[in-house]
Amino acid sequence: MPQKSPLSLVNETFGAKDKLVDKLVTLLDRGEEPKAELRKRLLAAANSRLLNLHRVATAVKEKFGSREKLIAQAASLLGHSKDKDFLARLDNRSDARLLDLVTAAERKAKRAAAKSKTKPAA
Repeated sequence: MPQKSPLSLVNETFGAKDKLVDKLVTLLDRGEEPKAELRKRLLAAANSRLLNLHRVATAVKEKFGSREKLIAQAASLLGHSKDKDFLARLDNRSDARLLDLVTAAERKAKRAAAKSKTKPAA
């Protein structure tokens, strides 16, 4: 089965690019940038980029609730929850990178737990 184009996915899922951009504007918190400027910038972006932004933003919102909680989870999984410099560096990363970082750290912890369970006591 051939893969659908980003345009057809946007039209199928959201109806139109405008509706996807409206949802993204509500999901994304860009600090001091006015929503009108953010909307204008998003309308100029490619459909594939918008779909990826929506996927990441909804995953962060559903799984963690906010960006700050995502950063705190990433820092705790990596063992640097009290390191202010490390937290500042994480704050400079994108949501997608932070989500990948947390996913990789969770996978690594799961593998370590499974390995310690199966290893016989000496």
